[in-house]
Amino acid sequence: MPSGRLLLRCLYLLLALQAATQAVQAAADGRDPIVVKDPHYGEVLFYFYQEDYFPAIVRLLAARENQQLDDHANEAELLLGGMYLSYGHHLEAADIFERLLADNVAPEIRDRTWFFLAKIWYQRGYIDKSREALSYIERELPENLQREALMLEAQILIAAGDYDAAIARLQNWKGRTEWASYAKFNLGVALVRQGRVDEAARLLDDLGNLDPYNDELTSLRDKANLALGYALLQDGQARAAKAPLQRVRLEGPFSNKALLGVGWADAEMDDYQRALVPWMELRSRNLLDSAVQESMLAIPYAMAKLESISQAADHYLNAIEAFYEEMNRLDRTIQHIESGLFFDNFVNDDPLDSAGWYWHLEELPEGLEARYLFHLLATHEFQEGLKNYRDLSYLHRNLDEWQMNVAVYGNMLETRKEAYAIRLPRVQDALARADLDDMVSRKLEFDSTLNNIEESRDWLALASRSEFDMWGEITSLERTPVLTADIPEADEVGDKISLLKGVLQWNLERDFGDRLWRIRRNVHQTGEALVATQRSRRQIDQTMRLEPLRFDELSNRVYSLAPRIEGTKMRVEDALSKQRAFLQSIAVGELQAQKQRLDIYTVQARFALAAIYDIAATVGDASQ
Repeated sequence: MPSGRLLLRCLYLLLALQAATQAVQAAADGRDPIVVKDPHYGEVLFYFYQEDYFPAIVRLLAARENQQLDDHANEAELLLGGMYLSYGHHLEAADIFERLLADNVAPEIRDRTWFFLAKIWYQRGYIDKSREALSYIERELPENLQREALMLEAQILIAAGDYDAAIARLQNWKGRTEWASYAKFNLGVALVRQGRVDEAARLLDDLGNLDPYNDELTSLRDKANLALGYALLQDGQARAAKAPLQRVRLEGPFSNKALLGVGWADAEMDDYQRALVPWMELRSRNLLDSAVQESMLAIPYAMAKLESISQAADHYLNAIEAFYEEMNRLDRTIQHIESGLFFDNFVNDDPLDSAGWYWHLEELPEGLEARYLFHLLATHEFQEGLKNYRDLSYLHRNLDEWQMNVAVYGNMLETRKEAYAIRLPRVQDALARADLDDMVSRKLEFDSTLNNIEESRDWLALASRSEFDMWGEITSLERTPVLTADIPEADEVGDKISLLKGVLQWNLERDFGDRLWRIRRNVHQTGEALVATQRSRRQIDQTMRLEPLRFDELSNRVYSLAPRIEGTKMRVEDALSKQRAFLQSIAVGELQAQKQRLDIYTVQARFALAAIYDIAATVGDASQ
């Protein structure tokens, strides 16, 4: 079956497929493909593709609240649903997916998504919702998914106790694929539960003799042989039960139960000598296994049947002592679990650098309780509870960091307020010295003067300083009294002065239009600069008016975060306490069940031992 990581990825990719198809079609049509337009959505994707889902969720929720995801609203909702799912929030995730499925989604994508949602519901134990999701599939799924969907429907029926319907779904399965093997196994189980052992035997025996090509099918073969063997044992067919039980691997996870079953099959046939062979093998294995515990009682039982009274008594005594020691260890472990330190080891021994659905324990914590963790971690309920406990611890640590960051933000805010208070008087003084109204008046005077110059075509008014000085010198020379004398030299000099004056005037008149345009351009640019300056002045005035209000708003936001975070921490601590109590109840309940089983075995061993002593005493009296 696909893992949780693969299931989430498949679901996300299926719902994103339609958008990707649109992007490809857009590119084929010459249009630009869809790109990330909102920077905040890009930041969320940055964390998502690193599988760092907690900061991705935080940033996505913040961006959504601030309406910063307008261009990627649907994609953001889809991504949020997937990340909720990664944290086990299947209810919230399913609500999002179902809401998105109600929109315009391609039928084949909708059907596949309903199928994966059905798998999610089934994995979480919501059988009715899983069945409802399957009922929404309108078209035929691809062949590989169709087989898996049929298997899922059969599993739902078996879980609901509707064995007849499950048998009807599975009995016409064709092919020799892995799914066909699973179908055959589930059909066999359903038949056994219906009491149709002979029909189930044919299926399970065929499955128990298959030639597996991977570890998964090898394990399935062992399960089929074990199920068939015990079904035949319970049906009173001890001789037939031995063959499938002996096909179970000696080193596999089902070997202990298979060895125990082989022994009981021999015992049912009164062959206690042969029954001792598998039971003696079990005796050397892990005592935590219920099959090993039962074998410790089965061995002296067989010896008593073989009239080895002394050896039987010794084995009963050994069993009682072993059970007693194990119960003492269980008591100490239960006390350690109830102290609360037990679960903190899972967090302290493993860095909180990831969380959610994908986390799994790499190494078991050291200690007395470690030997019992394999059995606890084998249960789905405990694993999910432990993930939740770790996620809550991860959240609590983040809240601690945020609380420290709030103090840093407070210091930053106070520093900015102090800098503002220092710079404000200097800015106000500089603004007081800048007379913008006078600058505007002067600009308007320049405009009026240029208009008069243009109307009167006063070319001399646009002369440069050197040209104006030259014009003054020429006019002063014209007024020289000597030039009025009636002498040839005076006429010659006068002609030269007139020539210079005429050349200068001609140049000024020629350049008049160009100079007027340039000056008007400069005055216009000056006017634009004055407008920008006035706008900046209004912005500065507005900033000086609003900045204190902004500081107050930031102060309220920053300093209000501390109590909010503290309140959230209290809720998280309360949730941690409840989750710890929940895990303690599971762990203690499991250990108490083991202890109760050992206690029952101990009582049985004591009664059997007492019966052996009575037999020995009776034999002794008879011999006298």
